[in-house]
Amino acid sequence: MNKTPELAIVLVAIGLGSLAAGLAYTTHTAYTTKSYSNWGWQTQNQQGMMDQWSQQPQTEAGKPVTLTEAVAIAQQYLVSTQNHDLAIKEIMEFRDNFYIAFYEKDTGIGAFEMLIWKQAPPSGMMGGGMMGRHVTAGVIMPEPGPNMMWNTKYSPMASGVMGQGSVNSQNQGSTATIVTKEKALRLAQAYLDANMNGARVEDATQFHGYYTVDFTVNGRIAGMLSVNEYDGQVWYHSWHGSFVQEVEFDQ
Repeated sequence: MNKTPELAIVLVAIGLGSLAAGLAYTTHTAYTTKSYSNWGWQTQNQQGMMDQWSQQPQTEAGKPVTLTEAVAIAQQYLVSTQNHDLAIKEIMEFRDNFYIAFYEKDTGIGAFEMLIWKQAPPSGMMGGGMMGRHVTAGVIMPEPGPNMMWNTKYSPMASGVMGQGSVNSQNQGSTATIVTKEKALRLAQAYLDANMNGARVEDATQFHGYYTVDFTVNGRIAGMLSVNEYDGQVWYHSWHGSFVQEVEFDQ
């Protein structure tokens, strides 16, 4: 009997298994690396976002991060980018984390969004994946979701197979349909009408490739969602928890 086909199948299976193991190790290493870096301003950066965290030693172990500490962490991260065109737009405190929006001073457009967890999130809050298992309190990190998948300028994940349907601005032809801010607000409201009774959209912040929209319930901020600038897809931010307070910075 000719066993060449069977042997070939076995070798292919072994090779694929080795590749999967190698990718898992590489991904694990990327997720757990914490150091100051320039994620968020180097458009040509080819490294993955998740190895671009910044360790902040001033938070006290075992205690939730405070707003004052979050502001200091965000400001230190901003300095670490060495990009004088970036600035902090706002820091929003939620039950589970702090949301930080950075923007470009020359264009006024949002640059990217970051999170600082008050405490390590419960298992499953971040989708049950590797990211959720390695989130550390007091560490500034790229926000998941649209910020990672749709940001056409600052996220290396927003193009190619990692984009999962997102659109890279470099691949857009002159006939590309751009969702305006007004339409993004209408799409966001339609989503809320279908899913969250009584919720109303507030103003939208434009980022490269998408908009992020705050929404209220009974006149109080209740959460946020994003709208893709090219296809109008809506993505609800499910990882914040209830709103506490916010700090807005001069622009």
